[in-house]
Amino acid sequence: MKTEKADIQRQMVRSRYTQMVTGKGCGCTSNTIGGCCGSSSDNIERVNRLMGYSAEELESVVEGANFGLGCGNPTAMAEIKPGDVVLDLGSGAGFDCFLAAKKVGDHGRVIGVDMTPEMLSKARKNATKMGMDNVEFRLGEIEHLPVADNSVDIIISNCVINLSPEKRQVFKETFRTLKPGGRLFVSDVVATADMPKSMREQAAMMTGCIVHSAPSRPMFSTIFYPGKTTAYRF
Repeated sequence: MKTEKADIQRQMVRSRYTQMVTGKGCGCTSNTIGGCCGSSSDNIERVNRLMGYSAEELESVVEGANFGLGCGNPTAMAEIKPGDVVLDLGSGAGFDCFLAAKKVGDHGRVIGVDMTPEMLSKARKNATKMGMDNVEFRLGEIEHLPVADNSVDIIISNCVINLSPEKRQVFKETFRTLKPGGRLFVSDVVATADMPKSMREQAAMMTGCIVHSAPSRPMFSTIFYPGKTTAYRF
């Protein structure tokens, strides 16, 4: 029953983000700033500037790569270097992947994983428009990453892990795919108070970065893994 409930929640999130791509719905972050997350390019840029993205970064990607769905700038924290292999959990239309791709250069590689086929299609089209051949997008769930063991230098995630009903499994997978000494950088949201059951059962809350946000007492306050280091921000 627990697995069935998790699958239902994932399908709800997938449906919500499919609506984002097709222009029939909103994601999670911008409603708190003002309006629908895709309501205008000016609103998206304003939100992203607040999240820590520079004007140069925002102008460096094609239109349609940035839906304004993040809650921070993990690429700024990650100290990505030329030649790195970077994995983005919940890569969406590819915005953070493209920023990372510019940093890893021709000898590096960026892998974006997303469970929404429509988002993957959008990201792949954006990559083609930008002429980026050091980025690839794979269909998969962040709880079951389609990535080999010990193959990634840096993992980033931007306001996605909160949507997972199985967060411990997500972190288990990140450590499986990281190389020894690899690093994890997460920008996400926290709940400052317990939510009543009536709110937790609302579909909009489940898919809107609210219900599954980590409590203010961190769920993963410290994570140790032999030979590996992590950095994360909630």
